[in-house]
Amino acid sequence: MADADASMGAGTQASTVLRSQRMEPTVERRPLAGSSNAGAARPGGSEGRPEAGGPSARLNVAAAIIGNALEFFDFGIYSAYAVFLGRAFFPTGNAYTSLLFSVATFGVGFVTRPLGGIVIGAFADRHGRKPAMTLTIWLMAASTGMIGLLPPYSAIGIAAPILLVLARLLQGFSTGGEMGPATTFLVESAPRRRRGLFGSWQLASQNLGAVFAALVGVSISQTLPESDIESFGWRIPFFIGLCIAPVGIYIRNRVPETLNKRSAHASAGAVLADLFGQHWRALFFCFLVIPGATIGQYYLSYTATTFTIATLKLPFATGFLANLTAAVTGLVFSLIGGHLGDRIGLRPVAIWPRILYALLVLPAAMLIVAERNGFVLGASLAVLMALQAMSGAVTIALIPKCFPASVRTAGLSVGYATGVAVFGGSAQFVFTWLIANTGDPLSPAWWVIASNLVTIYAVLKLRPLREMTGEA
Repeated sequence: MADADASMGAGTQASTVLRSQRMEPTVERRPLAGSSNAGAARPGGSEGRPEAGGPSARLNVAAAIIGNALEFFDFGIYSAYAVFLGRAFFPTGNAYTSLLFSVATFGVGFVTRPLGGIVIGAFADRHGRKPAMTLTIWLMAASTGMIGLLPPYSAIGIAAPILLVLARLLQGFSTGGEMGPATTFLVESAPRRRRGLFGSWQLASQNLGAVFAALVGVSISQTLPESDIESFGWRIPFFIGLCIAPVGIYIRNRVPETLNKRSAHASAGAVLADLFGQHWRALFFCFLVIPGATIGQYYLSYTATTFTIATLKLPFATGFLANLTAAVTGLVFSLIGGHLGDRIGLRPVAIWPRILYALLVLPAAMLIVAERNGFVLGASLAVLMALQAMSGAVTIALIPKCFPASVRTAGLSVGYATGVAVFGGSAQFVFTWLIANTGDPLSPAWWVIASNLVTIYAVLKLRPLREMTGEA
């Protein structure tokens, strides 16, 4: 990629001569976070950025991804133990009804995501990425511990499901606020020519959390009988998540701040006023980038679990292994996508795998329905996940570059959290509704194709700012 600042030092004298010859005034550039001139606000390496692959770089990556991985670990274990949570907190006398209440409570977490994105995103642009990341991991610890420690319905009655809903609302709020500061920190602290790879760790960490949740779930299911899992075993993963949180807090307290306070607004309200008043176009297209990425992601997990069991009538273990295969594939290909984005440009890597995903999702669904076996299911989902991960990882890294430092976190947080709440929160319902009303098990694939076309259009319309990127 071309770099606008790469030759700045060597060409200073030449540019001065040219300006004087053309009688143009020299304009003093204000330092901005994320640019090479903001290094004074960020201790660390030369220009405030760590050397690629150095200890500081690894610490920054670990600090950013541990919270996101913990969030998706929590989401994964809630989904895995939804049946047991339904029995503990919603004892209706009907197993299916209890499960519905449990799944509905899971969906409640999407409601507060946009609120978390707005509040914590503005907080990060006013006070810094580091305090925002510390705040979100404290909130994660509170919600995770709350679920793990809650007494069941049989002990405290109606207070049990009410408190569970409150815990999920808090979890959704922290999730909405986590992604923006962590991704902005990754991109701003990255070595200049490694921003794609650093930013791709955001999506990679989601898959890392899913892999960890799957491994913990397998270990508990192989160690404890179902009766013990129902009585106390389902709480163990939440306690594991609670133990991870202090590690994340410790690591995040050791990293430098990447926000140049001189470019910050005077208040969080001013951040939001600037974002919605001056940068609404970038925010709008940031929102439109989300449908293909989030619906495409949820389609793969839906196919591996609900679709595999309810429509294909395959064993639960088959879907579980397919889901694990997809998560591992996503972890690897997220980083491959980030590396390719640094080599050939973020926009091409965001678009071309997305086009291939849209072209292949229907044939893959037809093959899965026709063959109905675990190998075809796992292989098909792995191919689709590889394309989904490469595109999604660099798209996440591309979005922060479309906002100036003063509203960067808020822009990413609000656009992403709102998009995921609207499109991700409704994805499984839409998939199920389409199959139920059309009778066609392939019908969800058409919704996935449509959402990917919207995302491709939005990526083409995104306009990265040159203050943070030297490429067009």
